[in-house]
Amino acid sequence: MEDTEVSGAEAGPPGTGAAEDHVRHVRLPADRRTPAAARALVRSVLAEADLDELLNEALLLTTELSTNAVEHARTELDIEVVADRTGLTVTVSDFAAGPVDELVVGVRNDTPEIDEVSPRGRGLLLVDHFASRWGTTYLPTGKGVWFRLDRAGTPPPARATAGHPRVPDAGGADTDGSTPSAAAMSELMQISPDPYADDPLPEFATGLLTRLAEMVGAAGGVVRLDRGDAQGAQLLARYGRQPRASNELLRVPLAVHRPYAGELELDAAPSAYARPLAILAAERLSLHLENDRLRRLDVRRQAWLTFLAEASELLAQSLDVELTMALIPQLVVPRLGQWCAVHTTDEWGRLRLATATHADESVLPQLHKVLQETGPDSIQARLREASRSAAQVPLAGPMEGFAVPLIARGQRLGTLAVGRHQRHRHDPDEVSVLEDVARRAALAIENARIHAERRRVAQTLQQSLLPPVLPVVEGIGFAAEYVPTGDDAEVGGDFYDVVPLPDGRWLVVIGDVSGKGVQAAAVTGLVRDVIRVLVGDGKPLPEVLARLNETLVERGGGRYCTLALAAVGPGRGDQLDVALHLAGHDRPVLLSSAGGAGFVGTGGTALGLLDSITTPTADVPLGPGDALVFYTDGVTERRRGRELFGIDRLRDAAVPLAGYSADVVAARLRATAIGFSVEAPRDDIAILVLRNDAL
Repeated sequence: MEDTEVSGAEAGPPGTGAAEDHVRHVRLPADRRTPAAARALVRSVLAEADLDELLNEALLLTTELSTNAVEHARTELDIEVVADRTGLTVTVSDFAAGPVDELVVGVRNDTPEIDEVSPRGRGLLLVDHFASRWGTTYLPTGKGVWFRLDRAGTPPPARATAGHPRVPDAGGADTDGSTPSAAAMSELMQISPDPYADDPLPEFATGLLTRLAEMVGAAGGVVRLDRGDAQGAQLLARYGRQPRASNELLRVPLAVHRPYAGELELDAAPSAYARPLAILAAERLSLHLENDRLRRLDVRRQAWLTFLAEASELLAQSLDVELTMALIPQLVVPRLGQWCAVHTTDEWGRLRLATATHADESVLPQLHKVLQETGPDSIQARLREASRSAAQVPLAGPMEGFAVPLIARGQRLGTLAVGRHQRHRHDPDEVSVLEDVARRAALAIENARIHAERRRVAQTLQQSLLPPVLPVVEGIGFAAEYVPTGDDAEVGGDFYDVVPLPDGRWLVVIGDVSGKGVQAAAVTGLVRDVIRVLVGDGKPLPEVLARLNETLVERGGGRYCTLALAAVGPGRGDQLDVALHLAGHDRPVLLSSAGGAGFVGTGGTALGLLDSITTPTADVPLGPGDALVFYTDGVTERRRGRELFGIDRLRDAAVPLAGYSADVVAARLRATAIGFSVEAPRDDIAILVLRNDAL
C-alpha cells in the first residue's frame, strides 16, 4: 500500500499502531443516509473511549468525508474508526478508480481566506482547519481520506492558521480568534430532514437558516422556493426580521433543477466569511431540495401510472361504442383539464361531436356553441388540422387548450380536445399523460367498433339459420324460443325449423351442431339446407338421416350434430300422429292435457361420427291438448354453481303448463331455465313446442 502526504498530513493514518483501544470497521452503501450512519458509528466509539470533548469536530469532519465520497465516488464506503488514549482517527475509503483530484481540489496550506477557495473544496478546508492531521491513502481497489483529532494537551504539528477571519459562535461570542466554533459548524452541517415526514423541508430549512444567521450575525433571513406549480415563490423558511433591500442584503441562488427555483437572503453585515458560509448552506439546502423534487416527481409519476392503469381498465371493460365515448371525458375532467370533447370521423372524414363535458356544468351550453362554430380560426378548424396532421394542435380562446388525434391501428378515428387548467397551463408530464389517454381511448373505441361489427355479423348469421316465422297450421300449434349464448358476438350451433312435407304433413326439426363460431354456423347451415332439399324430394326420414350423416362425415370438418325429426300429420279423429326420429338428441317431453309429463322416443346415433347410424322410429299419438316439447342441451345443462338444471327439473316445470297454448308453454319454460341461474347462458338455448290444438 502506498501512502501519500497531503496538506501537511503524515504518511498514513495515525493511531493504527499498538496504542489503539477501540476499533470499528463497517462497509456502507453509497446512499444519502450513509453520513448519518457514519456519524452514529463515530459517536459510539467516542462514547466508549471517553473522548466526548472531540464529539463536535469528529462528527463534522466525518460528515464532510462521507458526504464527499458519496457524491463523487458513488461506490460502497469503508468506514474505519480508531480511538486511543490520545485521540481519534477516522478513515473513509471508496472503491472508485478515478483520480484523487476530486477529493482535494482547492485545498492548500497556503490558502489564506475561505472565500478564495473553490466551492468544491470548502468541505476539505474544514477538515484541514479542524483536524490535527489528515491525508489521503491510495489502495489497489480505490482511495481513502483520513483525519486525526488529538485530545487537548497533545501537541499537534505546526499548522498555518494566519489569515483566517474571526467568526462569532452560535451563542454570539467570538471563538479563539480564527473561524466559527466547531460546535456551531457541526450543528450547521448535521441538520438533515426526516425523509419520511410529509414535508420535512420547511423545518429543515428553518433550522439551517437559523444556524447560518447566528453564525454570521445576521439580523434576518428568508428562503424562498418556487416549485413551478403556478403558486409562485413561496416562503420556505424565515429567521428574525424581514430582510430589507439594501447594499448589505446577501442573496444566494439555490442550485436546483427546473421547475424548482429559489433564493436565500440574509440581512448580514459585510464580512469575508458571510458569503462563503451562505453559499455552503445554500448548497446543503439545494441538495435536499433536489431530493424533494425527485421524490415529488416520483410520487407524481406513480400517481399518473396508477391513473393510466385505472383508465385502461375502465376503457377495456366497455365494448359499447357510445358508452366508451361517454366514459372518456369523465376520465379527463377535471383531473387533466377544465373541459373535454371527443369528435369522431364519419365515412367521409368529417368530424362529428360525440360527447363533451365541462367541470362547470353551467358553461356546457357555451362549450357546445363554441365547438360548433366554423371559420378559419375556430376550434373546428384546429380539430380538422389535428386530425389531418396526426399531431397535437393548440387551441386558442375562448376555450383555450389543445387537441390530440385519436389514432388506433393506423386509422384516424377523430380527436380528443382538452381545455387548460383553471390556474395554469399543462406541464410536459400532463401532456404526455393526455397523449397516452388519447392512445388508449382510440384503441378502446376501435375495439368497441370491431365488437359491434362482429355482433352485427353474428346476429345476421344467426337469424339466417332460424326461420323468420313459424307456419300457422289449423289444428297444430307451433312455438319456439331461442336464447343465444352470453357472448352475443358468437354464433351458436343450435337451430330449429318447421318444413312442409310433400304428403301434406309437417316436419319439425331441432338440432345442435358441436362447437360455436363461424365454422359451426357453416355446418348448421349445411345441415338445414340438406334436410330441406332431401325432404322436398320426398325422401323418407331414415334415408334423409343417412344421407345427412354421409355429408357430415365428408364435409363436416370433424364436427357432429344431434338431431330430432318429427313428422306430424292428422290421425283418426282429433288425434295427431307423430313419427319421431332421434339422432343422438335428448328425448322430448310429452305433456298430456290431463297434467302428466314424461319422456318419449328412442335414442339413436349422432350424425357425423360414424359411417353408419341407427335412428329408430317412435310413433307418438297426440290427443287434443297434448304437446311435445323439444329442447337442446343448453336448457338441461344450464348451470348454477355445480348444479345443473337437468331433464327432471325440465319435466317438472312442464307439468303445471298442461292445457296452455304452445307459445305460453315455450315462453314459460324459457323463463324457468333462464331464471335458474344469474349467470349469462354458456350455451345456446332452443325450445320448440308442438301441440295438438284440436280443442
